[in-house]
Amino acid sequence: MVASIRVAVDVGSRFHSVAVGDPTGQLLDEFTIDHRRDGFERFFARIDRYQARDVRVAMEGYGGWARPLDQQVLARGWRLFNVNNLKLARYKQIFPAPAKTDAIDARRMLELFTFDGQRPLVRNVLAEINPVSQAQRQLKYLTRRRRHLVADRGLRLTRLRVDLQAVCPDLLGLTRAVDNRWFLRWLTCRDCLTALPRLQEKTILAIPSIGAKKAPRIRAWQKQATFGPDIDLYDRDIVADAQAILDLDTQLTDLNQRIDAAAADCSITQRLRSIPGFGVTGTAELAGEIGDLARFNHEASLALYLGMAPLDQASGLTCRGRPPKCVNSRCQNAMMTCVVRHMRCVPESRAYYDRKRAQGKRHNQAVRALGRHLTRVIWRMLTQERDYELKT
Repeated sequence: MVASIRVAVDVGSRFHSVAVGDPTGQLLDEFTIDHRRDGFERFFARIDRYQARDVRVAMEGYGGWARPLDQQVLARGWRLFNVNNLKLARYKQIFPAPAKTDAIDARRMLELFTFDGQRPLVRNVLAEINPVSQAQRQLKYLTRRRRHLVADRGLRLTRLRVDLQAVCPDLLGLTRAVDNRWFLRWLTCRDCLTALPRLQEKTILAIPSIGAKKAPRIRAWQKQATFGPDIDLYDRDIVADAQAILDLDTQLTDLNQRIDAAAADCSITQRLRSIPGFGVTGTAELAGEIGDLARFNHEASLALYLGMAPLDQASGLTCRGRPPKCVNSRCQNAMMTCVVRHMRCVPESRAYYDRKRAQGKRHNQAVRALGRHLTRVIWRMLTQERDYELKT
């Protein structure tokens, strides 16, 4: 029985290497567990043998392979830490091990527990993960899923446009945007593209969103419809892509409703929405990714996490900025979008953006400069529990 133990988990896709030690870094045990329910039970059984009152677990969060073990650790009441992969890699370069294995990596992570807060190299290398509200957990999952669906929809739209241009450019000329709902329904009303010229007018008018204005254009195309020589290759695939886009639109509509419902129960989202230009989706993504605000020591740490604080890289007379490597890319994309919309609503913010552009900064640089100021405002809003106030 020991009073306090440290546990390091080198996370893998199928199994995890575990190293157990005391606060001084002395190795007590090491083993491997499978990424399955019986493996998790074995993990907790081995740790419970020590009957320690203070259990601290360090895990890598890269790729999401730590789930669901990380949530089970928090449910046990143990302290959970996320390992900064960049600093861990730098530490292993400066203090190299004789070989590179998962077991050795777990031991090196165990050493970081003893160095944390002492050496400048490993300062803040372990970020403690605190439980967040159920609403924030929902928003994190929903917004990440939404981003994946939007990316999938964009890829399919690009492929649909290219395929139509290749085999039937006249059909593509019926619409200005390929993702128009009536156009997608028109493409999917039959199993293959070559069946569309044979449809009767009554059938065309029965398709939702196609009225008396669009029907004559479709009838005119039917009279002179031609297809490229490779239409037999593209015929059914074009219809399948159009149907997939319609299905994705339905999923996104349902997902947006779920995000709205979860955002209504999140105090951070509601407070961020008081900023002009900050919409539901952007604030929901920010609230879900930021999580517990207590893990940031200062507003500068939050700005770095949001990607609003590029680092200076100067040498001689050359001075440029470089993006930091510890940025949450999802937060950065959401923040950039919100800042652009914000400066369209607030004249003072627009004037600041124009001033930065006049100084020679590019668009993204000027937006990040404005976002850096907004991060200070957001920090005060969240720490002081105040809504955004626009001076008149």
